[in-house]
Amino acid sequence: MGCLRNIFRAIIITLAIIGFMSLGGKELLTGLWSNFFNPSESTLMERAQKVGDFSKINDEFELEKAAGIMGYNAVVAEHKASGQKMFVVDSGNKVILTAEDIKSPDVEDKLYKAVSKVKYQAVSVDDIKVVKHGTMNSFGKDCPYVRFEARVKKLPIGDIGGIISVAQNKDGESRLLISVNEKNKYSQLISDEFFRKIK
Repeated sequence: MGCLRNIFRAIIITLAIIGFMSLGGKELLTGLWSNFFNPSESTLMERAQKVGDFSKINDEFELEKAAGIMGYNAVVAEHKASGQKMFVVDSGNKVILTAEDIKSPDVEDKLYKAVSKVKYQAVSVDDIKVVKHGTMNSFGKDCPYVRFEARVKKLPIGDIGGIISVAQNKDGESRLLISVNEKNKYSQLISDEFFRKIK
């Protein structure tokens, strides 16, 4: 009797699935899947607005993702011609780095601590070396940055170069700014162009 009941349930579930699919269920599921993993440009911009105003960035750059990444709200963009990646991270109450950390003489130690806070198991960063201190403009203000070189394990690129900066938005909230590329391809001009357009 129990076996017959299970067969009857399986038939009902199968008929329900067939009915759902025949009424456009497949298109609905495909649309939901696509919107979640490949959101439209307007959805992407709407999500990005939570981190900053990206409406003025030019066509050289493409917003790739605006979502929660490793527990933080972040926007990921790419410079189309060079492949250089830019990240703008809203860490909320979980401060990763401050502007004072960036300016401090022991900034390398602070970078190692920051990396350990956001350790991502698929990637590990080693041999971080600060090669330059500077300032750039973002969110309408000058903000300090450090230029660094590092070795990335578990990814095919190996050595990377880039900058890490901390900016304040108009509400006084901190935003961590990161730009990276392969060590010999990193361009500060690209970083300056992208970050200064964010308000």
